[in-house]
Amino acid sequence: MVQANSPRSILIVEDEPFVRHDLADFFEDRGFQVFAAQDADTAAEILAAHTFIRIVLTDVQMAGTMDGVKLAHVVRDRCPLAILIIVSGMGHPPIADLPDGSVFLAKPFDPRHVLDEIERLSA
Repeated sequence: MVQANSPRSILIVEDEPFVRHDLADFFEDRGFQVFAAQDADTAAEILAAHTFIRIVLTDVQMAGTMDGVKLAHVVRDRCPLAILIIVSGMGHPPIADLPDGSVFLAKPFDPRHVLDEIERLSA
């Protein structure tokens, strides 16, 4: 069982259900405690209830009151040391729009590449 203060807790924010579930399965199989949300509003609620989450993987474009870049800034404000991985199939957002220390990955991506980035940023 993963401890509540474990750095192996991840929030996956993805509006495409199949992608969200595949990513959740991938990380659960590797011992992560996984939280999943279909939009940034739900993700913000999860983050408020589970303040120990230290990794956030978010898509840029999704329904709701904020996109993934705005969510990443909320995460950075609440938890400055969180690992932020921002993904999109619609191109790279302007670098100036991304929170400091975040990583951008273009879709489609291999979940193993995400894991490599997490391990690199955790070192």
